[in-house]
Amino acid sequence: MKEGLNNHKTYKNAIKNWPKDDRPREKLFKEGEHKLSDTELLAILLRSGVKGESAIDLARKIKQKFKTFRNMSHTDLRDWQEFKGLGQAKIAQIKAAIEIGRRFREETIRENKIRIRSSKTVVDIMMFRMRDLKKEVFKLLLLNSQNKIIDITEITEGTVNQANPIIREIFHKALQAFAASIICVHNHPSGNPAPSKEDIEFTKELSYVGKSMQIRVLDHIIIGDNKYYSFADEGELK
Repeated sequence: MKEGLNNHKTYKNAIKNWPKDDRPREKLFKEGEHKLSDTELLAILLRSGVKGESAIDLARKIKQKFKTFRNMSHTDLRDWQEFKGLGQAKIAQIKAAIEIGRRFREETIRENKIRIRSSKTVVDIMMFRMRDLKKEVFKLLLLNSQNKIIDITEITEGTVNQANPIIREIFHKALQAFAASIICVHNHPSGNPAPSKEDIEFTKELSYVGKSMQIRVLDHIIIGDNKYYSFADEGELK
């Protein structure tokens, strides 16, 4: 009898049994997604709850654990183990949605052709994307003669520790885009943006090649955890 009561309670708590105006999906279409709380948005991604909990209940618990969407983004499956019944498909949906948000921002930046005025302009664009990455990633900002962004691309060949392959790819992309200047950005997964010996040597070689190819190297920025290092700001790009 007790088991039957529990099942009845679970059924009554299901979102489909709520008043229509209180259901996250219906609320989204009626009032707009901007009106939904983080928990309601997360519940829509989850689509359904788990045994004994509605999607809203589960979303609330996930939000309480991770606090922010940023904290949810760079996790692995072990971080989600306490949510019994939450499968890999739902976790993948959450992480994919957060990544879509990041890419949407990058697309907006490209379309608006933002003018780079300082290292802070670059950091404001790139920090949200790069501060939480668990591995080192190298990004290249391609700029026109007015210092407006033509494109932001990722360098895939080589690393800072293997300067020649990465420098070849950087200037190949710059020439393809008819870029007048470039800014290089990479992250330090440790969170400490202080340049390594390899970073310093790489930047010197990058600047030298840029001068010989008449493509200005405006900066090389290292992203840490809400901190950054700019070679241009430090006067190390002559």
